[in-house]
Amino acid sequence: MEEIIVATKNEGKKREFASILKEYHIVSLNDLNYQDDIIEDGKTFKENAVIKASTIAKIYNKPVISDDSGLEVFSLNNEPGIYSARYAGDMHDDKLNNALLIKNLEGKENTDCRYVCAIALCYPDGRSVVVEDYCYGKIILTPRGNGGFGYDPYFYVKEFGKTMAELSLEEKNKISHRGKAIRKLREALK
Repeated sequence: MEEIIVATKNEGKKREFASILKEYHIVSLNDLNYQDDIIEDGKTFKENAVIKASTIAKIYNKPVISDDSGLEVFSLNNEPGIYSARYAGDMHDDKLNNALLIKNLEGKENTDCRYVCAIALCYPDGRSVVVEDYCYGKIILTPRGNGGFGYDPYFYVKEFGKTMAELSLEEKNKISHRGKAIRKLREALK
């Protein structure tokens, strides 16, 4: 089974990649004991995904997948956007990020939003493939569900009548921004 590194320390993301890319052995940065921070100074999700994947591909001389994903709330001028993981500060704290999001939505009638996921596959020789996809929903003000991570307890998916955190992993992978982008990437891998 071919090994592919996923440039993340987020075990939730690793599980999502592994559940769709079953024909590959998925290795995370935690598995490699990689401790350094990668400076994500791109202006878009796609740029940040390429920065992470190309950095790790050069270090380990292997193909690397990286995603950059986040939440865009339309009434907040697409915030938190590329700053989704550090919306409330550099500590990457889901509770603080969600609290700030709900505070910033006070008095807003429109809570329509989308999750965005850009995935880059970079090779050590500099070649790359980048895909992007989306999942649309609404932010609810009271969290529901115990699954998922990040903004999932607040991200309501109308077609299921549930939040992302209430969906099974299989349900989530069918409709999520990351699930759709991973399937696009799988086609590119062929």
